[in-house]
Amino acid sequence: MKILEVCTGDPSGIQAAIQGGADRIELCSGLAEGGLTPSAGIIRYAVSQPIKVNVLIRPRSGDFVYSKDEVELMLADIKEAIDAGADGIVVGALTPDGDVDVEACRKFIKAAGDADTTFHRAFDVCRNPFESLETIIGLGFKRILTSGQKASALEGADMLRQLNERAAGRIRIMAGAGVNQDNAYNILSRSMADDIHASARSTVPSGMRHSQSGASMGSADASDGSRLGTDSNIVKEIKNICINLTSNQKP
Repeated sequence: MKILEVCTGDPSGIQAAIQGGADRIELCSGLAEGGLTPSAGIIRYAVSQPIKVNVLIRPRSGDFVYSKDEVELMLADIKEAIDAGADGIVVGALTPDGDVDVEACRKFIKAAGDADTTFHRAFDVCRNPFESLETIIGLGFKRILTSGQKASALEGADMLRQLNERAAGRIRIMAGAGVNQDNAYNILSRSMADDIHASARSTVPSGMRHSQSGASMGSADASDGSRLGTDSNIVKEIKNICINLTSNQKP
């Protein structure tokens, strides 16, 4: 079975992922910034729901080269997530030269203990994907989330397939970036990825009856107060593609 992971970060999104049949969520905040570490409160809420929860550990936006203080913060966040009952963590770190930061990642793996571990899309900006693949396997990660070092998983499908072939079952390859109900079949069939990762979002209208024009809460916020949120119908469509591929049926 192809596994569907949905990235989301609020109660309604978690419920939509469950209703749509997602196998797992990547819990994060700041999706507009590529995802950041979620709050303790939403972690506790998510783990109380009937779905597997992997928590993103990323203290800031930008690159994946972390200072000593940032690594210590990430280790504390890993402990908090695991202690709260998370099934796993999603994390990654690189050196300034674009290699996997082995020292930091070894600490992350140790802190995670027996929990599930995904090396996130820091992989997509590493210097040598095949060398990094071997390093990540050696560190003990269970999965790599990657777009095949392209802007989208569809564009990177050929690289994803090469990574999966080289991995040879030693680690799971999860295709992510730009995944939707219209391209998920092509991505999975071309890449042979084990898992697929999607935000599965659509526009959620604002609940405000009154809106103060001219005020802005942030660069990513729409002026009308609407936002993007997980859509259970999109989740269901992608999940059905996963099921159909498992049974060798084209949607």
